[in-house]
Amino acid sequence: MKITSIIENTSNKGLPVEHGLSLYIENDEGQKILFDMGQSSLFARNAAALSLSVADVDIAVVSHGHYDHGGGLSTFLSENQKANVYIHKKAFLPHYSLRDTGMRYIGLDEQLQANERLVFCDDLTCISNGMTVFADVQGNFCNPIGNRLLYGPFKTENDSFCHEQSLIVVEGGNVFLFAGCAHRGIVNILRKSEEVAGKPPTHVFAGMHLVKSGLDEAAENTFIERLASELIKYKDTMFYTMHCTGEEQYKKLKSLMDRQIEYMACGDSVMV
Repeated sequence: MKITSIIENTSNKGLPVEHGLSLYIENDEGQKILFDMGQSSLFARNAAALSLSVADVDIAVVSHGHYDHGGGLSTFLSENQKANVYIHKKAFLPHYSLRDTGMRYIGLDEQLQANERLVFCDDLTCISNGMTVFADVQGNFCNPIGNRLLYGPFKTENDSFCHEQSLIVVEGGNVFLFAGCAHRGIVNILRKSEEVAGKPPTHVFAGMHLVKSGLDEAAENTFIERLASELIKYKDTMFYTMHCTGEEQYKKLKSLMDRQIEYMACGDSVMV
C-alpha cells in the first residue's frame, strides 16, 4: 500500500499548502482511495503535480463535516465521475468555530448533499471486503482540549462529533487506520478500531488535534506525556501524524515516542 499526502499544512517538497488534509491511498489490488479533500480544489492540483489522478479514484471518504476536510468535495465530484463518497449522515449539519471575531461557520456546502454519489454512513458501514468506516466512538481519554472552541449543530452547543468517522483498511495482514482530526480522541478511536477490526492497527494515519489547547506549557506537556504513554502501549503500531496535531506538539510526541511516530507533510509518501 502507498499513502501520499496531497493536502497538509506544511510541505517539504515545494507544493502549495493549506490548513487541511487529503490522503491519496493506493492499495495492493490497484484500488485508489481518497481520504478527505482539503478545503479547496488544491488537493486536485497537488495530486496532478504528483502524477496522481483524481479522476481515477475508486472510493472517497470524508472524515467529518468540517470545511478543511470536505471543502474540496465539489471539485472531487466534478473531476471524478465514478467514485462514491462515503460521508456520515450528520456531516452536513451546521458546524462552527469560536474565533476572536466570533462564531465562524466551518461546515460543508449543504447544496452538495443531494448528489447521488454520496453514501450516507451510520455508525458502522462496510464499503467492501476489508474496508470499513466507523463512528460512535466512546470514551474521554485525552480528548482534544481544542474541542472546546467547536460548536454544532447549534451555536450554543459544543460539538459532540457524532459526524466524525474513521476508515479501516485491512490488507496483507496489516490493519491501516485513517482518522481525520481525531476529535473523539485518538486513543478512544484506536480502541474502537480494535473492536471493529478484531486486532490493533499496525499503521495509523491521523491528525490528533493537539493545537489550540489553551493550556500553559507545563500543563500541555503533561497532557502530551499522558497521551504518548498510552500510544506507546501499541508497541506494534506505527503512527504517522499531520495537520491539526501541530508541529510543536508533534516534536514533543516524537521526543517521547521516538521511531514509533513520524510526521507526514504535503507531498510525502509512505510505502508499506
